[in-house]
Amino acid sequence: MYLCKETSLLLNEIALVLDGSEACFQVHYWGIAPALPSNPVHKHSFFEICYVMAGEGTYTEEGVDYPLRAGTHFCSRPGVTHQIRTQHGLFLLFVAFELDEKRSSDAMRAAFGRLAEQADVVVHDGAQHPAAHLWKALLIRDDAGCNLPLAATPPLAQALLLSFLTLFGGSGHMRHLDRAHANLLVQQAKLYIRDNLSQSLGLKDVAHYLNVSERHLSRLFAAGIHESFTDFIRGERIRQAAHLLLHSTLSIKEIAEATGFSSVHYFSRVFTESKQMPPGKFRSLQGQLPS
Repeated sequence: MYLCKETSLLLNEIALVLDGSEACFQVHYWGIAPALPSNPVHKHSFFEICYVMAGEGTYTEEGVDYPLRAGTHFCSRPGVTHQIRTQHGLFLLFVAFELDEKRSSDAMRAAFGRLAEQADVVVHDGAQHPAAHLWKALLIRDDAGCNLPLAATPPLAQALLLSFLTLFGGSGHMRHLDRAHANLLVQQAKLYIRDNLSQSLGLKDVAHYLNVSERHLSRLFAAGIHESFTDFIRGERIRQAAHLLLHSTLSIKEIAEATGFSSVHYFSRVFTESKQMPPGKFRSLQGQLPS
C-alpha cells in the first residue's frame, strides 16, 4: 500500500529545487490525492502535470473535454484554462513546476518552451511509459524494504520531470538524443586522436575506428567544434610536442616521431608556423620562464 501523506510531505521537503547539469527546476508543490474531487475552472503560471492511478473523470482544457482513467497523464500548460471533473474522485499524482531558465541549458529552455506551446494535452494508456514507473518509484510504501534511499529521491524526481519531454513532446527528445550521440562521437574521436598521435590519423583511419563514414565524421567536427578534422589533429600534435619539449629530455627527432610528424623538417616547419619560433628555440626560451 502507498503512504500518500508521507510521500507528499517528503517530496515537498526535499524535492523542491532539482538541479542537474542540463536543467534546474523550481517545484512549487507535489501532490498525492487518493480521492481528488472536482475542482473549479482555473489556470496556472507554471506547468502542472498529473497522473491518474485510479478512478475516472474528465479533464477540460479551453473547452475541449478529455476522458480520464487509470494510466492517463495530462499536462496543464502555463496560462491555459482547465478543470478536472469527477463523480467519485481520482487517485491522482501531480507536480507543479517551472524551469529555472538562468540555470538551464539552451536545449532545455527550447524543449520546455516547445512543451508550453504544443504539448500533447492528454496521454492515455501511459502505465508503461518511464514516467509512470518514476512516479511509482517515488511513492513511499508501507513495506520499508521497497522504498528508495532518501538520497535517491531528488535525482529521481528530476528524472520524472525530464521524462515529461518525451511523454508529451515526442520528437524533441529524439533530436536531443541525436545531438548527444554526435557529441559522444566527437569526444571519442578526440580521445582516440590524443592517445594515438604517433600513428596514422587520417580521416579514414579515425572513421574506421568509430565505425562511421568519413563524410559524417568530417561534418561532426565542423559542426561540433567549429574546426576541421585536419586542423584539430595538427593542433593536438603541436600541443603534445610543446609539452614534450618542456617536460621531457627527448630529442627533437624523437618528439617529431612521438607526435606523428613524418620528418623533423616537416615538424619544425609546422611548429614554427604555430608558435612563431622553431622547436629548439621554444624549448630553450620557455624552459627559462618561471613556473
